[in-house]
Amino acid sequence: MAQIKRGGKGVRRTAKANKRATTARRAKAKTSGFVDGAMALLPFTEEQLHRIFLAIILGGAVALAWFVASLAGFPAMAKAQVAEVASDAGFEVRRVRISGVNRMDDQTIYDTVWKERNAATPMPLVDLEDIRERLLALSWVKDARVSIQLPQTIAIDVVEREPHAVLKKPDRLVLIDQQGVELEPISKEAASEELMISGPGASRVVGGLDRLMAAAPALQVQVKEAEWVGNRRWNLSFRTGQVLALPQGEDEAAKALVAFARMDGQNRLIGGKVATFDMRAPPRVYMRIPGRADQVLNSGGGS
Repeated sequence: MAQIKRGGKGVRRTAKANKRATTARRAKAKTSGFVDGAMALLPFTEEQLHRIFLAIILGGAVALAWFVASLAGFPAMAKAQVAEVASDAGFEVRRVRISGVNRMDDQTIYDTVWKERNAATPMPLVDLEDIRERLLALSWVKDARVSIQLPQTIAIDVVEREPHAVLKKPDRLVLIDQQGVELEPISKEAASEELMISGPGASRVVGGLDRLMAAAPALQVQVKEAEWVGNRRWNLSFRTGQVLALPQGEDEAAKALVAFARMDGQNRLIGGKVATFDMRAPPRVYMRIPGRADQVLNSGGGS
């Protein structure tokens, strides 16, 4: 009698296997779609992501090599080896990107940052702090931020000093900022519209002069030159050629300047016949008129 072999069990196994395969494909499709969607949200191109992953892998390899070599007591050898690995991978200085420069010459920055332009420096050998210190030594640079942008760029962000006045020296004119830092020489023609500061030690007290002028802002546009006299007080020269001698002491000078501004508003002193206004002995004002004897005016109220 022939036996009939039932295949129900095999069919069930096949169905279960097919179901598992279908479920796996669906899960894989969902995962792939989620990953692709997440990658699409990132602000990087595929090439940039490749570079980032390469930098991470290289960085890990470099760190491991450095750690092993340092444990072995060969930090200099480790540094050289790391630099060679980075250079072979293309991580070396090829470009310098500069931002924040308006008055300086870009070439000065390039020459300061990139001392050996004919040789590409491996990124691990770039000393960012040394570059920043060299930049800060430049007269126009108030501050500088230096960073590396892999694979081949050094980024320089410069904060320039603002020109504020012209310092008159015995042999030349020099542009200075609000702190009295000398920026660069300037011609007489270019300096004609700038506030001129003179006198020994004048560059060290520019801040005090700014506070003094702020006490009488209406007079600021009239002042052409400020002379620091005897390292203790200011003489102000107006655009009319007239001179105002102020007393010693920051508060005393400010009070005298305010008093003069008040008198000028009442009597139009600036542009008149008086050549010199001497307020060194408040509250009196001594006025010198060429060809005539000095006149004395009380400025009023201890100014």
